[in-house]
Amino acid sequence: MKPVIIGMAALGLLFGSTMGMAQSTQGSGSPGSAPTMSPTRAPNSASNAGAASGNNNQAVATTSANAPSPAQGANSFTAGEAKSRIEKDGFSNVSDLTKDNNGVWHGKAQKNGSTTTVWLDYKGNVGASQ
Repeated sequence: MKPVIIGMAALGLLFGSTMGMAQSTQGSGSPGSAPTMSPTRAPNSASNAGAASGNNNQAVATTSANAPSPAQGANSFTAGEAKSRIEKDGFSNVSDLTKDNNGVWHGKAQKNGSTTTVWLDYKGNVGASQ
């Protein structure tokens, strides 16, 4: 029984020290602080460069202001919710809303007297196509 316990302890030390060496973080290193990781660029992030307002991880990026282009991702907004969000952004007469294969709602709306094509991405960003 003792050899089994000693062997398991040795493996725990071996794998524990290997796992500790595999982690690399940046930051202050102060105890109790969360490690800071450098973001990595996803292979298709160049096509979404403006959508995350500087954040390269589209899955978790949030925006406090509308982005210049829609972020692609699974969109859970219903047509009614999409219409409400677009209207809340100052558009009126929102119509012809359809969701594309990238999860972006597109439609027509009016603002300042002119009709334009609008979009809503999965983050709630609203924009008008140029």
